[in-house]
Amino acid sequence: MNKPLRHIAIFCGLLVLALLLRDNWVQFVRSDELNKHPRNKRVTIERYASVRGDIIVDGKPITGSVDSKDPLYKYKRTYVNGPMWAPVTGYASQAYDANQLEKLHDTILTGNDDRLFFDRTLSMFTGDTKKGGNVVTTLNGAAQKAAFEGLGKKKGAVAAIDPQTGKILALASTPSYDPSTFAGYQAEDEKAWIALEKDKDKPKQNRALREIYPPGSTFKVLTAAAALENGKVKDIDAPTDTPEPYLLPLSTVPMKNHAEGCENATLNYAMQWSCNSVFAKLGDEVGRDKMVEMAEKFGFNNPEIDTPVRAAPSVYDKNMDRGGNALSSIGQFNTATTPLQMAMVTAAIANDGKLMKPYMVDQLVAPNLDVIERNEPEEMSRPMSQETAQLVQKMMENVVENGTGKNARIRDVTVGGKTGTAQHGEKNKARPYAWFIAYAKTDSGSPVAVAVVVEDSDATRDDISGGGLAAPIARSVMKAVLDTRG
Repeated sequence: MNKPLRHIAIFCGLLVLALLLRDNWVQFVRSDELNKHPRNKRVTIERYASVRGDIIVDGKPITGSVDSKDPLYKYKRTYVNGPMWAPVTGYASQAYDANQLEKLHDTILTGNDDRLFFDRTLSMFTGDTKKGGNVVTTLNGAAQKAAFEGLGKKKGAVAAIDPQTGKILALASTPSYDPSTFAGYQAEDEKAWIALEKDKDKPKQNRALREIYPPGSTFKVLTAAAALENGKVKDIDAPTDTPEPYLLPLSTVPMKNHAEGCENATLNYAMQWSCNSVFAKLGDEVGRDKMVEMAEKFGFNNPEIDTPVRAAPSVYDKNMDRGGNALSSIGQFNTATTPLQMAMVTAAIANDGKLMKPYMVDQLVAPNLDVIERNEPEEMSRPMSQETAQLVQKMMENVVENGTGKNARIRDVTVGGKTGTAQHGEKNKARPYAWFIAYAKTDSGSPVAVAVVVEDSDATRDDISGGGLAAPIARSVMKAVLDTRG
């Protein structure tokens, strides 16, 4: 071979080699990236080429699939009571992708999960249409309905947990949205999506998991637990040596109490009537570092609480001064939390000091109903001793029987609770948030702990209170769980 031909042959060989390298790079190295690329329509077309599996509550599907009459996307997602269940399901849209359970378990729902390989192979030989698997939740339909209807037109959220297992029983957020309205790829779907994106009330925001609020006086149960655990209080019925007025540390500003009789009040009385001064003083005595330690045992400052939908991290400041810590001990300053987090705090108290990891997917099942994956209860932490938990229970039950939480009473049932009215906004001039946390107790333990926050309502500013607005919602959710358990 003469020299020019040899050079051409070498050059062609290098081109072939480069082509092979590029092809392998695209197929194996960048395959995941290209599959997930927003402009790769083949993935979306394949996602909606067959009937999608369902999300299940109480043995019944709360989702479905219908013929979308679209040349590209054969099936479109539908939802039963979409606005009520949106904080649980999320959405699956031909135009706008998916989120929450619809996204996290997409491979199961579409039938593309590697664990469904046998089902896909079998359908090829039998000629059956490919089907997706199902996601079976831990949710209680009656509790979810009570939470959603209780919130009504008010802006807010509810989270309810089984304290003994960590199973999430209800997860409601209002205002909400119907995922069916933008499940397709038509002009009306785009119009619905744009309207939701522009809505100042943020209906697509999952307030139960993704919004953080100042917890107000509901945080006092955590401060009480910290004071008991650290030996600052040994007898909940003994005077606490709290002056009136109580001056905040590093400040000349007196702590304002909205209740009478807070001077030198016992911890039990202070919880019953929500004395700010007693808990601010105790938080200061426990100290910032020990308060941080206690808060983190409950889940604060943890950015990886997955349900499996990830919750926004609740915050207890690690670097604030004494004054900030005293204010944080009554749920103010820059302390902020999700409703889920406050339900976790309540659940740990109700479960005698043991905090179970919250989760809302019980199992994943194949189209033939074989169980692919099952979630089991898992202990997350032990924030306090059994003795401390039972003392906090005693105080919370006194709040409901004789204090600010009377609207949460359920006949013939022991209920513990704590009200909260959280100030916020510039100079605390914004409408306060109304909170209530509670648990119900039976002979076999507590089957439900709940946290309710009402962010906005039609009530006047002076009428906004945790006991007035949030406690009745908590009561209806707890009663729904108790009624379904017989």
